[in-house]
Amino acid sequence: MKLSQFKFKLPEDLIALEPTAERDECRLMIVNRKTGDIQHTIFKDILNYFEDGDMMIFNDTKVFPARLNGNKEKTGARIEVFLLRELDEKNKLWDVLVEPARKIRIGNKLYFGDDESMVAEVIDNTTSRGRTLRFLYDGPHDEFKAALFALGETPLPLYIKRDARPDDAENYQCIFARNEGAVVAPAAGIHFSRELMKRLEIKGVQEGFITVHSGLGNFREIDVEDLTKHRMDSEQIEISEELVKNVNATKDSGHKVCAVGTSVLRGIASAVSMGGHMKVCSGWTNKFIFPPYEFTVTDALVTNFHLPYSTMLMMVAAFGGYDLIMKAYEVAIKEGYRFGAYGDAMLII
Repeated sequence: MKLSQFKFKLPEDLIALEPTAERDECRLMIVNRKTGDIQHTIFKDILNYFEDGDMMIFNDTKVFPARLNGNKEKTGARIEVFLLRELDEKNKLWDVLVEPARKIRIGNKLYFGDDESMVAEVIDNTTSRGRTLRFLYDGPHDEFKAALFALGETPLPLYIKRDARPDDAENYQCIFARNEGAVVAPAAGIHFSRELMKRLEIKGVQEGFITVHSGLGNFREIDVEDLTKHRMDSEQIEISEELVKNVNATKDSGHKVCAVGTSVLRGIASAVSMGGHMKVCSGWTNKFIFPPYEFTVTDALVTNFHLPYSTMLMMVAAFGGYDLIMKAYEVAIKEGYRFGAYGDAMLII
């Protein structure tokens, strides 16, 4: 497959800037891989496509307020720092992206907050934009983390062209988020309300959780036409023995396993074992999935509508079939579906 095969014209007004008023009331497109049929409903009716004994797997990663605005020492130049991950808890070291990167050198101090009480020193240049910061904070780690995050904003994707607002902290987060570490929300999971989760439970649909700390690599521009030459950024992943046991039992009983989101789809594919089963996985994955690809564990996928050229679109096309998914995207544009993290959803069965 070539990068150019994932180009399509997306009207800018179809990129959702706001979530739906209720999590489970966005539009839902049903795409049937066997028949090629495409149907339309609302998200809360998703339970009509699952039965007692089926299983949904969610990503329980938690997005943290990763975007900071600060100033450079002496010049006062405005600097945006995007926190990626904590490298060293004891020494308060963080892997970050900095814009504009050309203005930042090793040894520079950066100041954050209206009173500039949070100070960081640049101690390493790792890439053209990446840096390692040491935060100069005297106090316990929990206190430091709370102070740092109080200064941060919700890291909305750049295609959502507006400033972050206080309600984004709740909206750009799944209700079951609990393991902090993501800078990209598992958007398909955002549509699940507490009421819908309860209705699925009553129907007998099992729930399971994996942790994939989704990073900016999901949005990194692909600069090669030949997709076999693209390398994904690594993301931290945790798949427990309990989940593996339940998934394998579900498969053995002939019931469906549904991945909620491309991060879950990729996580499951990173932990496949023999005979359509899963194995325990703890560490990092940089698996890049694009057509053709054979999925042996996942039977259904819930996903949002993704932007042109994105690795998420490529993964969805690998699962649903390239021709059918690109046809579904044509229908979505014609029918006015909303795209992106705050947009509408698709269920592929």
